[in-house]
Amino acid sequence: MPSPVKVLIAEDEPNALAGLAELISGWGYRTETARDGVEAWEKAQTWDPAIIVTDLKMPRMDGMGLLAKLAEHGSALSNNMAVVVLTAMGSIQSAVEAMKMGAYDFLPKPVDATRLKTILTNATRQRETAMELEVVRRRLRETGVLGQLVGSSKKMREIFSLIEQIAPSTVPVLITGESGTGKELVARTLHDLSPRKARPFVAVNCAAIPDTLIESEIFGHEKGAFTGAIERRAGCFELASGGTLLLDEVGEMPHGTQAKLLRVLEERKLRRLGSRAEQEVDVRVLAATNRDPRRAVAEGHLRADLYYRLNVFNIAMPPLREHLDDLPAMVEAMVLEMNQKHGRRVSGVSASMLERFKAHSWPGNARELRNTIERAVILCPDDSPLEAAHLPQEFGREAALAAPVDANSITVQVGATVDEAERMLILRTLEATGQNKTRAAEILGVSLKTLHNKLKEYSLARHEEKT
Repeated sequence: MPSPVKVLIAEDEPNALAGLAELISGWGYRTETARDGVEAWEKAQTWDPAIIVTDLKMPRMDGMGLLAKLAEHGSALSNNMAVVVLTAMGSIQSAVEAMKMGAYDFLPKPVDATRLKTILTNATRQRETAMELEVVRRRLRETGVLGQLVGSSKKMREIFSLIEQIAPSTVPVLITGESGTGKELVARTLHDLSPRKARPFVAVNCAAIPDTLIESEIFGHEKGAFTGAIERRAGCFELASGGTLLLDEVGEMPHGTQAKLLRVLEERKLRRLGSRAEQEVDVRVLAATNRDPRRAVAEGHLRADLYYRLNVFNIAMPPLREHLDDLPAMVEAMVLEMNQKHGRRVSGVSASMLERFKAHSWPGNARELRNTIERAVILCPDDSPLEAAHLPQEFGREAALAAPVDANSITVQVGATVDEAERMLILRTLEATGQNKTRAAEILGVSLKTLHNKLKEYSLARHEEKT
């Protein structure tokens, strides 16, 4: 079992000091006491508390003086120590000053036990998250790995740094990038490095849900809310309570649903379909899109007010072709992953195969690389490296066939078959629509089912999974 979290209590009034120590100990914390700031400073150096609860007004050294000492000698003390300041009524300005000096939170006297317990719980979680982040940073410096993301190029290190900074917060994040660049991995990493990691992570693809069902899927519904609603159903917000909700392809959400989503984000309340009652929601919302969000706003696909609400931070994932320096490390990590998944013992990748990889344009990005590696690992004998022979015959052909002369045309070579020309047209249309299959099917004048069948024929279905 983990050791109890240590809390140092500094208070000059004996009865208040004893009462606080008894109260906090009863919650499972290990406590130590100090009668003023000087004694608290001495014990902080030797006892290494995780949290200090200190009164502001004390003899010899007051709470402000203690905060100043802690800030001055922070490098010599335990990292991520949280200081909670107790202040008398009418001294709120002093508490604000204490917050500016680095205090975690403040609490007016007389102490509200429920509020104090909540503050200690939150401070403990934040400290644990900060300590885990430090471990992650050390691992990242040594290996170039952050969660399931791999890379040591400048672009990826900038993304890793941003993820580290914003993971502990609750602000919305808009994750952009082409299909297959790892947007969901970014979202999962943000969740796993946050204080919400023990709560659910729920991902929903807005482009994959019919317009008539998307509100029910996201907000839930009551029995009888619409035809077919035979029982109450919780939506994604409720399923992700206390955790993180990823809205993938948020630009494909109908405008009416976007308006309701904006209201939930701003008021932190939602109402199930068919219900008159509102309920509080505690969910961190992340959104992802393979469209240029500003262009989506200009074209009317994404509401401007929702874009600005979601885009507090933007993480733009680069296509694989723009950070090929990371390819060897990514390949190595994926080979290890697939060895474990399939019980294989592939020994790595041959130099010739790695050169093939570096010369490929990777239109499907990291997802295409992962699927290619998985196929090759299954085919490769144990204790041997992956070779070009383990690649599919069509590897590298799609990009050449689909390469357009300009943004709005395709070139069909004399001698090309009708099937090849059809494939070029379908791939180019998908590219022009940002891999939006529904829109591409409309432009091509075929059903969505027909488009899916064609993609399977081209052996592209694996590249397009989860888009």
